[in-house]
Amino acid sequence: MEGIVGIDYGSKLAGTTVIAYNNGFDKRIQLFQSQKNKCADSFILDKLSDLNSTTIGIDAPLSLPGVYTGIQGCSDFHYRKCDQETNAMSPMFLGGLTARAMKLKSQLTPRVIEVYPKQVALTFDLHEHGYKKTLSSIPLCLRELFKPSRFPFEVFQCENWHQFDAILALVASYRFQRNMAESIGDVNEGIIYF
Repeated sequence: MEGIVGIDYGSKLAGTTVIAYNNGFDKRIQLFQSQKNKCADSFILDKLSDLNSTTIGIDAPLSLPGVYTGIQGCSDFHYRKCDQETNAMSPMFLGGLTARAMKLKSQLTPRVIEVYPKQVALTFDLHEHGYKKTLSSIPLCLRELFKPSRFPFEVFQCENWHQFDAILALVASYRFQRNMAESIGDVNEGIIYF
């Protein structure tokens, strides 16, 4: 069976980076959150070395606007096509986070894809159930996301929205593995899967 990972990628030392993992054998999603003042990138590399995964979805830009690499037809210095279509932040605005994510991708051997939890939330109408409104909305959003027959997962504990976004990143990875994912962007410049 194929394990899958979703990562809500945060600032290097903020303690907000979360890995969601399913081993492919059971329904359980495990959550691992980085510690404040400890390197999130080292945390990811260490944790992933212990996990069997074939697809990793990261909620972070994994490429720059095509104008920087000379892709024909790309003229925007701030946004990729996928950023414009999803109203995502510019990889250039995110700067260091983008550079860290691109470096991390180069260090990982399984397939790494760019995902956008907000787009997954929109796809499954989670905003109507309080997505990112209050912590008390998390169980409602989980119940909606994991309606019977939608996804074969169980979550026993989800304490904050960073953990929830990691779960959404895992859902995008799951959909990608099974050729169910939708995508936005230009294959030469960057694709976001959800």
